[in-house]
Amino acid sequence: MHDTDIIDVAAGVITRGDGHILLAERPPGKPLAGQWEFPGGKFELDESPVEALSRELHEELGIELDEAHPWITRTHAYPDRTVRLHMYRVTGWHGEPHGREGQQLSWEDPLAVGVSPLLSANDGILRSLNLPQLYAITHASKYGIPGFMKRLRTALQGGVRLIQVRERDMPPAQLAAFAGDVVSQARSYGARVLVNGDIGIARDAGADGVHLQSEQMKQLRTRPDIEWLGASCHNRDELLHAAELGADLAVLSPVLPTQSHPGAPTLGWERFAELCFDMPMPVYALGGMRSDMIRLAMNHSAHGVALLSGIW
Repeated sequence: MHDTDIIDVAAGVITRGDGHILLAERPPGKPLAGQWEFPGGKFELDESPVEALSRELHEELGIELDEAHPWITRTHAYPDRTVRLHMYRVTGWHGEPHGREGQQLSWEDPLAVGVSPLLSANDGILRSLNLPQLYAITHASKYGIPGFMKRLRTALQGGVRLIQVRERDMPPAQLAAFAGDVVSQARSYGARVLVNGDIGIARDAGADGVHLQSEQMKQLRTRPDIEWLGASCHNRDELLHAAELGADLAVLSPVLPTQSHPGAPTLGWERFAELCFDMPMPVYALGGMRSDMIRLAMNHSAHGVALLSGIW
């Protein structure tokens, strides 16, 4: 299929202060009427994605767009058409949303959407949307296992909900036990755990998935049979390969200088945004990150930030 056969659509995840998102029912007379979707619509000639989104939100909902962050781009084939959804996270607007085309609107908890049926393209989008904006990477080598487990409990109590077990110097048997302890503690808070580099340990520990290092990922041609797949990337080719494998998330680094690698080359924010452009999966920024950089990261197409030392 040529790109000319693909319909480009801009859509917005409009999020209010309580975390609820706005969904709209497709009105009578439109294809797939009665199904629910993220508000938005097709590009007009020479429009950028954000220009199309701004116009559509005004036409459909009567609101004016103030702030929108590029997020992910996903292609979905329906029986009669293929659409490329340029998704934005909308965090600022003025006006009260209302259905100017006679469509029903509903503010929904993204973790428990109550309206149905949803357009089939939205299943994967909601899965990505429900990933937290902070990805915490374990650092037991710095604090010792007992000291780290105390810090983990504090972080979970503070809202951390996505954790990567990465302890490269830990012997396999010790790593397996440590990963199991992290999973056990995370379960009490509904947090997900991915184990870096070892699918076997991830499965044995009862983790939610595996996070592959870039060299491991390059050797794969098909996705491992595991619920959640993360990937470490350092350039556009690696991001594209992660997308081909169907990775659920990627980490792109190093964005800024770090204490562990002083003087090493970094991407910087503008290059990070260029590399992330139109990726289908959420991408976290890693390297010199702090938890107060989430909005800055979002401005540059990141889903959020990954932290090694700044979180514990």
